Amino acid sequence: MDEIEFYLEAAKETMEGAIKHLTIELSKIRAGKASPAMLEGVMVEYYGVPSPLQNVASVTTPDARTITVKPFEKKMVNDIDRAIRNANLGFSPANDGELLRISIPPLTEERRRDLVKRVKAEIETAKINIRNARQDANNSIKKLTKEGVSEDEVKQGEERVQKLTDQYIVKIDQVFTAKEIDIMSV
Repeated sequence: MDEIEFYLEAAKETMEGAIKHLTIELSKIRAGKASPAMLEGVMVEYYGVPSPLQNVASVTTPDARTITVKPFEKKMVNDIDRAIRNANLGFSPANDGELLRISIPPLTEERRRDLVKRVKAEIETAKINIRNARQDANNSIKKLTKEGVSEDEVKQGEERVQKLTDQYIVKIDQVFTAKEIDIMSV
């Protein structure tokens, strides 16, 4: 049935999007290793316009415990410093006038547990998004009975949506397990 395939594809795209979003959000949760992704979302006032940090500076990780931020324009260093501090990421950049250095301290056991809680919250949000996609697909497929599609085909469509949902929930659980191991390993 073409309509059922269409709704299955739409559900699959939505579920893929939920996984991508989850991956992006989890990359922002640090696991003790320095990563440029930790500063994603930091906005810097650039000539009166809020701009992403990556558009006004290069962000690199020279080693596992340090992030360096080198502004493309030297005069921006203080604005970038302020933006990083105001982003409430828990970082205090060292400013030498040309470059910002951010030292990433090793995580305490308590901090690791807090990070796992944040990861669990992101995981739950992703699962809710997957379930919503399943519900939307099932509702759309059920409406097809009014258009003359047999109940058997509708039932098979719903079963396929459930299989798809189960596959994506398993993927999310795998992402969680990997991130938890990453955070809890010292």
